[in-house]
Amino acid sequence: MSDELVLTEQRGRVLILTLNRPDAMNSVNPALAQAVADALEAFDANDTAQVGVLTGAGRGFSAGMDLKAFADGAFPNIEGRGFGGIAEKSSVKPLVAAVEGFALAGGLEIALSCDVLVAAEGAKLGIPEVTVGLFAGAGALLRLPRQLPYNVAMEMALTGDPITAERGFELGMVNRVAPKGEAVAVAVELAERMAKNAPLGMAASKRIIREMGGMTEEQFWAYQGPIMSDVFGSSDAIEGATAFAEKRDPSWKGR
Repeated sequence: MSDELVLTEQRGRVLILTLNRPDAMNSVNPALAQAVADALEAFDANDTAQVGVLTGAGRGFSAGMDLKAFADGAFPNIEGRGFGGIAEKSSVKPLVAAVEGFALAGGLEIALSCDVLVAAEGAKLGIPEVTVGLFAGAGALLRLPRQLPYNVAMEMALTGDPITAERGFELGMVNRVAPKGEAVAVAVELAERMAKNAPLGMAASKRIIREMGGMTEEQFWAYQGPIMSDVFGSSDAIEGATAFAEKRDPSWKGR
């Protein structure tokens, strides 16, 4: 096994990023958080990779913050990106979480920082921070109530009990439930579907959906206007319309 903390593998236009501390259940210490931040920066700068898949090595996605490191005074927060190098600022490009086994505490918050969530059958998804004297401070208390019914999110936060991938799918938090051992394969298939689309259009869609919460309708239109002007005035917009008229696949340039 490589000693790199985030492994990368590119498959066509999809980049797979793997959290690589399997002996520690991919728990997040400052070094792993910095490695994630660096990997996301490199992903966004990669002109040949359009969609990312984030997963974990070993038997689970991530058990969250490395509590031993935390007890010694080390907090895995990266300035400008937050917990794990991702919670407050993810990639500009679409990112799919592929969860095997478990995504718990900060591990689930990393998965929720992605745009789409694929989880294997029986995977446990939870925020048990209250059981160790903490609370889910890396975005779960923001994102779970948007993706789950209020009372379900509240129960998860107050009991620390996880739900299964299947329950998450029923409630709309999980996009796909994969057979055990196939979360990455299903996530890559979904990512490949996304990667056929225009990079600027996907980035704009991601940005708008993430940032529109709490806006009035008037505020939304004012916010969307400049983004729309940039995308609709791009070379890719002309290429998309031309390719459609000529009944061929578009050749995206990301500009």
